[in-house]
Amino acid sequence: MINQNETILIVEDDSQIHNFIAYILKQEGFSCFIAKSAQNAMAVLLSQKIDLMILDMGLPDLDGMEVIRKVREWSEMPIIVVSARDQDKDKVSALDAGADDYLTKPFSAAELMARIRVLIRHLHQTVKSSAQPVISVGELSIDFEKRQVFLKGETLHVTPLEYNLLSLFFRNIGKVLTTQFILKEIYGIGYGTDTQALRALMAGLRRKIEPVPARPRYILTEIGVGYRLVDE
Repeated sequence: MINQNETILIVEDDSQIHNFIAYILKQEGFSCFIAKSAQNAMAVLLSQKIDLMILDMGLPDLDGMEVIRKVREWSEMPIIVVSARDQDKDKVSALDAGADDYLTKPFSAAELMARIRVLIRHLHQTVKSSAQPVISVGELSIDFEKRQVFLKGETLHVTPLEYNLLSLFFRNIGKVLTTQFILKEIYGIGYGTDTQALRALMAGLRRKIEPVPARPRYILTEIGVGYRLVDE
């Protein structure tokens, strides 16, 4: 159970949608601000302590992609994009720009709250990770100090690349990581766009951590976008 003292900024120019989201958040005990433009959003971000932002991509004064880039220049706050743009390339672009998650309109209140809870839990885990170097998801754990992986309490042998990949997911629990982001983080910025090596690395890791590799429980594929380590 998370401590819902967080404040959420809703950046959305459609009054029906931002009123709907604000109602959901208040029912769940969150505080919230509403901004109807990018300019209003920046004013709120500079004057208030905001813990998470829900961002529409089609704002009247600035594209949401630019808002993400501007915020990422100085803040790592979680950003959930809500947009009518449902193409994979739009999702990938938003996630690569720095968004943490992407919901396509229309979406349900339950789905939105589930995504918010995941990101807030991850935010809390990030804050205390230095004090608690071992993080678990289900029966899978990673010890960042010892660089070891455990499954059902038993040490799991993984290669250095597999450890780096799993570590990347554990540092981003619940977040969709695009293929290009993973390639850059694992293989370096000059690696290029060839995904064959990543697919092979992922297949090997899944054989070790998944009860049924063909039906993953831990690392899910977001088709056309990338992968996500589930938050259990």
